[in-house]
Amino acid sequence: MGSVTFNHVYKYYKGEPEPSVNDFHLEVADGEFLVMVGPSGCGKSTTLRMLAGLEEVSQGDIYIDDKYMNYVSPKNRDIAMVFQNYALYPNLSVYENMALGLQLHKVAKSDIDLRVNRAAKMLEISHFLTKKPSQLSGGQKQRVALGRALVREPQVFLMDEPLSNLDAKLRTQTRMEISKLHNQLKTTMVYVTHDQTEAMTMGTRIVVMKDGKIQQVAAPQTLYDYPNNLFVAGFIGTPQMNFMNGSIVSIDDEYYFDSKRVRLKIPPFYYPHIRSAKANLRQIVMGIRPEYILCEDWALESYSDWKVSAVVDMREPMGSNTFLYTSFGKDTLIVRTEAHTAVQAGDAITIVLRMDKAHFFDQESGVSLTAKGEYA
Repeated sequence: MGSVTFNHVYKYYKGEPEPSVNDFHLEVADGEFLVMVGPSGCGKSTTLRMLAGLEEVSQGDIYIDDKYMNYVSPKNRDIAMVFQNYALYPNLSVYENMALGLQLHKVAKSDIDLRVNRAAKMLEISHFLTKKPSQLSGGQKQRVALGRALVREPQVFLMDEPLSNLDAKLRTQTRMEISKLHNQLKTTMVYVTHDQTEAMTMGTRIVVMKDGKIQQVAAPQTLYDYPNNLFVAGFIGTPQMNFMNGSIVSIDDEYYFDSKRVRLKIPPFYYPHIRSAKANLRQIVMGIRPEYILCEDWALESYSDWKVSAVVDMREPMGSNTFLYTSFGKDTLIVRTEAHTAVQAGDAITIVLRMDKAHFFDQESGVSLTAKGEYA
């Protein structure tokens, strides 16, 4: 078993007015792949290092498999950690790097040989077990670092931005290898990254952090479809969600989003959320993702109530589709359309804002009026 519990954990550094980690409270199930994501300095790596025993917990409790860990040394926590910089010994071969931790724990030589060769085969590095790290590429070094963690057969794998030193192609490849590894081993993994693509493609559940605090905890698709606040909505998704300031007004028992430049009818399924919202409806931010802003003829016919006029400032071809950066008053709205669209920069176009896919946030607190999931 490899469950992890963070019980209202804080981390204070001397001279800092605010905690680096602020009331981190979370349970990680046995076998789960949990990803912590957020901008630099949000506290995600500090949280991981407290779990590893490399940082002292200032307040709160950490448990692994229901065992209290606050004062247990890192070597006795039954964890294995993969670092950003590989941390391989340059004078040792790949085999020796992978075997060293087991040798220090007095594991039998035959068992070491079995574990190293099994891990090497799994990671497809058997053919360079005799090589030194200097003879390997960045991706190969990272696989050796993974193998060194793998042979430990720990309860919990901890990974601190392990792919950040790799190029884009290697990142994608190694990301797949780590996901495949998790599917095979079914071992608990806690993974830290600032890359939301890694988080969305690898995690069974994602923790979004900002300023030391958890903003939302959810499965990847839930996080994308139902962000709890403006920060999560803007952080998750590429390109990010479009935002417009305005208000929600009631006319003849119907609700509209009014931005002074346009008034768009809000679908009735939002009405219960609007009526129960603890927000100033005169100060609302509407969010809508680029894939739900459309300019195709079929969309203009299907959603005639939600049409607005805009001017194309820039066209960004991406191969499988094209992004149009359009001006709508003072706002910039990003439209995702099909790859071979005839629309060019400078064109005046009509676009549809899919109000049935819109999000509404309190401008002051940033909280979603339709929030779902933990830490709403």
